Amino acid sequence: MTVTRILTLAALLGTALMGGVFFAFGTAVMGSLQRMPAGQGATAMNLINVRIQNPLFLLVFVGTALVCLALAVLAFVRDTPGRWWLVAGAALYLIGVVVVSFAINIPLNDQLAAVDPASAAGAAEWSAYLAKWNPANNLRAVACALGVLAFGLALAGGADAKAAPASEGATGPGWQQPAGR
Repeated sequence: MTVTRILTLAALLGTALMGGVFFAFGTAVMGSLQRMPAGQGATAMNLINVRIQNPLFLLVFVGTALVCLALAVLAFVRDTPGRWWLVAGAALYLIGVVVVSFAINIPLNDQLAAVDPASAAGAAEWSAYLAKWNPANNLRAVACALGVLAFGLALAGGADAKAAPASEGATGPGWQQPAGR
């Protein structure tokens, strides 16, 4: 197994894990917090935003970004089968997750933490927060899903593995013709 293949598997796994976090937030957590009284929902979100900054989350979030950077460089340095899928997967994670997080979600988290959730200003901030944070989070989930697909296609296309000769096609090693055909 090559370095590119190992990194591609790591990127696929990290992107899938992050996508799962964003998907869970988008489909369950935020909807639940939204249904709570504003002060309670904002307080709970502030607690989540503090707790999410833990070593395991940061390892996956930042580690996946570093792996994506390495894959993007390797894709341009080596003539690797599936290289454009590697570039696409890396770009989806780096732009759709890292850039969106630092440009939208994290500043919104900081703004929410700066107000008293029980105040009228806190309730207004919570409402504005939800209107901006949720779509950005959903974008991150979609970027991860597409990134997983791109990394999977890179692996299927080779990602530094020897590609099967074109003459083998769907009848080469590992493929069997149905009986009687």
